[in-house]
Amino acid sequence: MAAVADGQSQWDFSCDLEVDYGSEENASMVYATLAVDKELQPDKVKRDMRVSGGKLLVHFEATEARFLRASYSAFVDVLTLATKTIEEFGQGMQL
Repeated sequence: MAAVADGQSQWDFSCDLEVDYGSEENASMVYATLAVDKELQPDKVKRDMRVSGGKLLVHFEATEARFLRASYSAFVDVLTLATKTIEEFGQGMQL
């Protein structure tokens, strides 16, 4: 975690998101899809993702609440699209 001169953390706002996909394969597909989209303002928002036990785990940290809200909201939009795509086309698909 980064620190600023006054000793307080730069990343004062954070939240976690956990989505259970029921399988490591589906969670990994969503992870791979979303991992290519980097944060537009990495000096203001950090996003860490990982897959564990068929779940996508995402941790957000931001310097201000408004940056956290904007990043989380944009992420959920693309997460929803990726999830709907897997629901529609992913079951039994041959890659």
